[in-house]
Amino acid sequence: MKEHYYTCFSCGANWSADEIEENDHYLCPNCAQKNKKNTPLVGCLQIFYDYEKLREVYPKKFFQMVFPGNIFNFLRLLPLEHFPANDIITRVMLPQNSLHKVSYKSIEKLYILDETHNPTYSYKDRASMLVLAKAIELGKDTICTASTGNAASSMSGLCAMAGISSKVFVPKNIPDEKLMQMKMYGADVVKIDGSYDDAYGISIEESKKHGWYNRNTAYNPLTTEGKKSGAFDIYIQLGSDIPNKIFVPTGDGGIISGIYKGFYDLLWLHLIEKIPQLIAVQSERSCGVIDYLESGTFTYTESTTIADSISVNAPRNLYMAVDSIMKSDGFAIKVSDEEILKAEKYLAQKYGYFVEPSAAAAWAGFEKYSESISKDETIVILLTGSGMKDMRNASRALEF
Repeated sequence: MKEHYYTCFSCGANWSADEIEENDHYLCPNCAQKNKKNTPLVGCLQIFYDYEKLREVYPKKFFQMVFPGNIFNFLRLLPLEHFPANDIITRVMLPQNSLHKVSYKSIEKLYILDETHNPTYSYKDRASMLVLAKAIELGKDTICTASTGNAASSMSGLCAMAGISSKVFVPKNIPDEKLMQMKMYGADVVKIDGSYDDAYGISIEESKKHGWYNRNTAYNPLTTEGKKSGAFDIYIQLGSDIPNKIFVPTGDGGIISGIYKGFYDLLWLHLIEKIPQLIAVQSERSCGVIDYLESGTFTYTESTTIADSISVNAPRNLYMAVDSIMKSDGFAIKVSDEEILKAEKYLAQKYGYFVEPSAAAAWAGFEKYSESISKDETIVILLTGSGMKDMRNASRALEF
């Protein structure tokens, strides 16, 4: 019997792993039909475990002994039946020293989680590794996804390593560097004459039609479970401790929901006493999560930000993201595209971190809030993608 089960975020219904996985359900069977075009997803599934049983498996000393960078360290905290059969997957490692202490004004305990040196240079590799392992476990030979670039290049790169076919649907305005990356990995790329939201809908239709395994953020609950590993790596690298605040670049809401889930697991394992405050940072030109957080109402709005990785019109993981912010006693910050580009240049020239605009947004949000941070607080900022993926905006950043 599988040790994990699924719970619908919207209606609260519990589902066995067999019911969901053997029938190719991605969303709650009760709620899936309620979804409408250009709206956040209803019926997103969360994955939970027998935490009481796992407390004996994962005591604090376990986290003190393992190295960061390997999501399969925590196999029984993943929705897999067994250790991945494909040896290539288990050899795909993230950097073991990704949390770096930096100095900024009077803030003494400021850390960067640098995800720019991951296998395909973005945080999305955490989700793709788990999705790939599950696809192989389920006997799938093709994985598809919609993406503004990073998720697609991540999935196509890891698929190439494992000998799995990848189909990706991308909007017309993705950076050339990301498009070239996924093509070099051998992905079958379909460029949609429209937005990310258009690509998202088409990818779901096509995956149903052809029986492909779908990696879409929020739609596939394993993306959240993969992204939660960032919280584990922060915990390990802080010496079995947690920060007070984490600044997270936010588009669809998948990363901030994943970070929350990781700390939720640690909380239920009785390893921490509370979840860190999660701060969502969005461009003021693409701020659906923040607008919903402030008003309680979703309004479809065309995104115009230069930060393509957080450019979404209808954040698919909106409801879970807002819930993660509220339950962590967190908050959200809007930044301008100009502030993002200034932050991109600053990070590169001050600290040597060459990041794409979406990652720079997290720093821009931190800078905006920095005067309110107490000297004794521990702060982590997520830098989620390499600047090599968007050279056009890097050139623009140099103008500031």
